[in-house]
Parts: sequence; C-alpha cells; structure tokens
Amino acid sequence: MASANTSWSEDNFSCSICLDVFNSPVSTPCGHNFCRTCITKFWDDQVQYKCPVCNELFHTRPDLRVNTLLSEMVDQFRRSVRVKEQPSVEPGEVPCDVCTGTQLKAVKSCLVCLISYCHTHLEPHQRIAVLKKHLLVEPMDRLEDRMCKKHNQLLQLFCQTDQVCVCLVCTVTDHRSHPVVPLEEEFKVKKAPLGKMESDVQQMIQERKRKIKEINDTVDRSKADADRQIADAEQVLTALMSSIEKWRDDFNQTVKEKLKSTEKQAEGLTKELEQEIEELTNRRSEVNQLLHTEDHLHLLQTFSSLKNPPHTRDWTTVEVRPPPYIGSLRRSLDQLEETLNMEMKKLRAAELKMVQQYEVDVTLDPDTAQPSLILSEDGKQVHDGGVEKNLPDNHKRFTKYIYVLTRQSFSSGRFYFEVQVKNKTVWCLGVARESINRKDDLKVTPENGYWTIFFTKDKLVFCDTFNVRLPLRAELQKVGVFVDYDEGLVSFYDVEARVHIYSATGCTFLTPTRQVHTTPTSAMKPARASDLVHNEADNCVRLT
Repeated sequence: MASANTSWSEDNFSCSICLDVFNSPVSTPCGHNFCRTCITKFWDDQVQYKCPVCNELFHTRPDLRVNTLLSEMVDQFRRSVRVKEQPSVEPGEVPCDVCTGTQLKAVKSCLVCLISYCHTHLEPHQRIAVLKKHLLVEPMDRLEDRMCKKHNQLLQLFCQTDQVCVCLVCTVTDHRSHPVVPLEEEFKVKKAPLGKMESDVQQMIQERKRKIKEINDTVDRSKADADRQIADAEQVLTALMSSIEKWRDDFNQTVKEKLKSTEKQAEGLTKELEQEIEELTNRRSEVNQLLHTEDHLHLLQTFSSLKNPPHTRDWTTVEVRPPPYIGSLRRSLDQLEETLNMEMKKLRAAELKMVQQYEVDVTLDPDTAQPSLILSEDGKQVHDGGVEKNLPDNHKRFTKYIYVLTRQSFSSGRFYFEVQVKNKTVWCLGVARESINRKDDLKVTPENGYWTIFFTKDKLVFCDTFNVRLPLRAELQKVGVFVDYDEGLVSFYDVEARVHIYSATGCTFLTPTRQVHTTPTSAMKPARASDLVHNEADNCVRLT
C-alpha cells in the first residue's frame, strides 16, 4: 500500500463523534467511518439506528466491519506526525507508570504488563507483534488488585465453589478440591444474562415514563375539571348578593384544595418515579458498561452486585384519581336553598350535564329475569307478561322478586344511565351488588346490596331500613342514575326537569355492580333498558 500523505491534517483521520484520530475505524453501510467504540456507544443510547453524519436510518443494527485500508493509513499517519503534547495527569485520573518527571495521563492499561501507559509509551504495544497480543483496557489504577495477595500471582482462574478469582497456586492450595475455570469462560457465563438484565431495566424505565405520562394526563384532566367547576360557580355566584361572597370564596377554596391535593399526590409519585428512573438509568449504564467490557476480572467482581434487579415499587396498581367535584356546589347550595332556588336549578342542570358524560350503553340479561318478565329482542325493553314461564333455573335468576339485571357490570370508575318511567304507576330502579341474594325474600336495602328508589301513586322513596321520603315536584318521565364506584356515591336525577332527586353516599359495593330494574304492571308501557341505571351493581326492573 502507498504511504500515507503526511501533508494531510489530523481532520482527515478524525472520527466525527469523538473528533479524535480514528481508533479501530469501522464503516457503516452508508460509507461513513467512525471509531468502533464511538459508533457502538452512540447506537446504544439511541432508539433507532442511524448514521450520525448523513442520518441514514437502518432498520436493524448494522454489522460493523473494520476498514482495513483506513486503519493502515491511520497507523502510518500516527507514526509520521509528531505526537502532540499530552496533558498532565489530573486528580482522579490514572497516571502513566512509565513517565519520569511530570507524569502524563494514561490512555490504556495492560493486563499482561500490569502497567498503565500514556500515548507515547503505549506506542510499542501498537507496533510490536508480541506486545499487540497483550490485553489493553481503559486506564485503571490499582493494577495490583489483579494479583493474588497471598501468592503474588496473576488472577486468571475462577473458583466456582467460592465464586472468587484465584491464581494457579490457589488451585493446589486453598481451592484444591474446588472446580475452577479460566476467567474467560466464567466471564461468558456471567455476561450472558446481562443482556436480558439491561433489557429488563430498560423496560422498567419505559413503564415508569408511561406512568408519569398517565399521571400528568390525569392532572391535566383534573385541572380542566377544576376550571369548569370554578367557572360554573362564578356564573351562578355573580348574581348573588354581597352577603354570600364569603360562601363563594369558601367553595372555590375547597375545589382548589382538592386539586392541590391531587397535584401534590401526583408530584410525589412523579418524583418517586423519576428517582427510580434515575436509579434504573444508572443501573442500565453500569450493566451496559459490563456488556461491552472485555475485562474479565472487573465483570466477575462487579456481577454479583448487579445480578439482582434494583429495589423498585410495583406501579401497576398506582394511579392518581381525579378529585370528585360532582355535587360539591349542590351540597353547598342546599344550605341556601330558600334564597338561592333559581341558582340551584341552574347548578343542578349543569351537574346533570356533567354526569351525563359518563353515560354507558347496557342491555338486559334474560338469564337474570324473573320468569314472568318478557324482554325485547334487543334487550332494551321489558314488561310483565302476567304469567310465569317455565324457564330453566340458574343461580343468576330472580325467583321471589320480579327483577331483571343488565348484562354489563362495573367494578370501578363512574357511569351513568337513564330509565324511562313516563306513565308508569309503580316502578323501582337502581343498582345492586353482583353478589345479591336472588332467591330469598329479603328487604331491598343498602345493607342487603341494593341502592334503589321506589315510586307508587304519589309517593317516591329511597329504599332503606327506614325509607327516605323524597319530594315530588312533577310527574317523573325519565330518571337518570349516576354511580361513582370508587367514591361510594349513587345519585338519582329527574332528567326532564334537570333536578337532582337524591344521593346515597358512603356506599360499599365490594363486588361488581349492575343495573337493577323492576318492571311496572302489565298495563304500563315497557321500560327501556337504555334508560336503566348503570353501575357495577345489577340494574333491576321491578314488576308489581
């Protein structure tokens, strides 16, 4: 090969990543050259594999090949130009063991010579054939640690019994009966699981990043809900007398405190996640360094501290739940109902609109229907046929009460549904636990797993151990039911009048709930299942 042109500058032989003269130059499929270590580390930190120069994207990680021609030219260039003045060793850096006088910074350590070399003194290891066979690693101090402290021999074997590195003399003394293997062999064994370990750590990092996004999205939605709540409150309160200004301020403060509590919780979780990400990133960096090290001893001495995954929290069930704003204004305005009647109507209309965003579609489950009930083909309507059909009994079917449940059940979150009751003289609707007793004659109360309202003639009550009499402002045509499973809240609304009827709080559902619906008498129009209550309790229609 022709000799390298010594008039070329160092830029002609510089890696575009480290900006230094090539060290083991390799070529990418697009034709650009880099130090093997530089391009390897660059791709390790990237999601996609692309050329740092032309940004060409590779679908798979390219198989790097040594650029023989360029390597020879670089070697000649190094020999043909004056070696630049090398920096003196700084605190914390490894000094050259050969330098006399001012010690220069070491660039490599030889595991055969057990000496660290600067650029100048490393040159024989790059030129002389015998020295080229020596194992060179990144500069490291305390090379004496690679010697057996007891026998002053090089540590080159691994005791599989005691899991320590040993010398040849150790194998015939302290470890005589123990199985030993070369460091290289055990190195491969220990290094094998590092790839999966690095992948697992990276997956844990990604999961926590996704959890942070989920938390931030929840906070954003909470902020939007809070903004809407405050805006609705302002619209109502601007029409009030100055005597209720303090009430308005108190309400706003309550909403903001709930939001602040949510943000504080989210901030704490985010910080914890970020801390875990930082720790996992550090672990990944350590694992990644071991993945690319050829230092047998260093890997073996470090492996035991890395083989166990870092102690982290299980985030699969962690979530930031938006604060419950629904009903906050209503419950506050109830105290001023006599003087704020018009404002309360506006507020309740807004509240109904808000809960209606959680509306769900449900259908009636024929396997639960009492034998006298007749369901429509689409599962949206039910009426009393007056005669019990001969149906196969099962554990789902009601026998004592003329009830029917929905197919759908819910065990978390919020949902809303509506029931048409226009022109019906007797009806009962609500939600119930999945585990309710469907065979015995038990009172329909929250204690037995039912949250329902019952209407007959001119009376409307919430069914409880002692029934709660509810006001009837006009003929009910459609009833809306809202359930917040996690908050234990069941609310009923007059949809046409856009008025809140009643709310049961502190509900303990324990098991999934479904809509429960009792059918009206046969003289009444069929009730539409799409108007039934939607919850993790069964939605029943009761026929009387």
